[in-house]
Amino acid sequence: MAIIDQSKPVLVTGATGYVAGWIIEGLLKQGTPVHATVRDPSKKEKFAHLEAIAKQNQTPITFFKADLLTPQAFDEAMQGCEVVIHTASPFVVSNYKDAVKDIIEPAIQGTRNVLESVNRTNTVKRVVLTSSIASTYGDAAEIKDTENNSFDESHWNKTSSADHQPYPYSKVAAEREAWKMQSAQSRWNLVCINPALVMGPSLTSSTQSGSVEVLQQFGDGTLKFGVPAMWNGIVDVRDVADAHIAAAFSEKAHGRYIVSGGTLSLLEMGKILANKFGSKYPFPKMEAPKILFQAIAPIYGLSRKFVKLNMGYPIYFNADRSIKELGIHYRDIKVSVIEHFQQMIDDGIVKKR
Repeated sequence: MAIIDQSKPVLVTGATGYVAGWIIEGLLKQGTPVHATVRDPSKKEKFAHLEAIAKQNQTPITFFKADLLTPQAFDEAMQGCEVVIHTASPFVVSNYKDAVKDIIEPAIQGTRNVLESVNRTNTVKRVVLTSSIASTYGDAAEIKDTENNSFDESHWNKTSSADHQPYPYSKVAAEREAWKMQSAQSRWNLVCINPALVMGPSLTSSTQSGSVEVLQQFGDGTLKFGVPAMWNGIVDVRDVADAHIAAAFSEKAHGRYIVSGGTLSLLEMGKILANKFGSKYPFPKMEAPKILFQAIAPIYGLSRKFVKLNMGYPIYFNADRSIKELGIHYRDIKVSVIEHFQQMIDDGIVKKR
């Protein structure tokens, strides 16, 4: 087991990201120096909030230019680091032209580039990789094949592909690549964090996460006549950050960790928001019949196959390992959903009413 020196800098890739911001805040608050990679260090407004947190906590943060798809781009930023927290990943769920070129290859190649830099940097003892629960299953219908009606770290997504669910496929392909590269050497170990749908407040107004699109549709009326009977594992962004930091420094941390605070259906999410914000927004009040939603699925950019395999199957995730081994105390996901929607109103993503 690796013993990590917490006074040495930790490299966080994709520093301006939603999850990365909270990880960096946690590291700086505990006095751990941070090496942070960004695509363009000249755009200081994108990371001014991180500089402010560093100043407030009197802990150094150094920014490095690094593009995920450029070989050796992370070498300089990694110097002197014992831990690399790799959060940077292409985030494209829709509006892509070529799934392989736009989503899958960048996810795999980005992971490969970072880990090749790790292989060249003798000080690195541990890599913490931000993966996803999408690496554990492909379609909700697969819950029927689980022993305890929940997905856990032993499960792998074997059903997604470039044609069906390319984004989940990119996550599992990148994680498998990471494990393959880790097993080819013995100097550094790997810990994977597999978060559910991440919600909660952002440290900046340019938050980008998978939950934005769902909540946007709640706010603009796209789903006011009914939502599909679909469920999401949900986790607060601050719990995800805590899990990464615990995984970075805990001597016992190893393998994969599902990080999920519970499950909510789309209708439950709508009701939670309606209770908080009242009737100002066109929140969904009912579930659409599966046969109807299957017929109109392409209008919403969904395939009929996707609807068939994902509608009507409540999904659950076993996060016991993260509680026992990483010491995570999960926040109330209902509050996370409300805080995320409020953030989107404040940022102008959802129109104020």
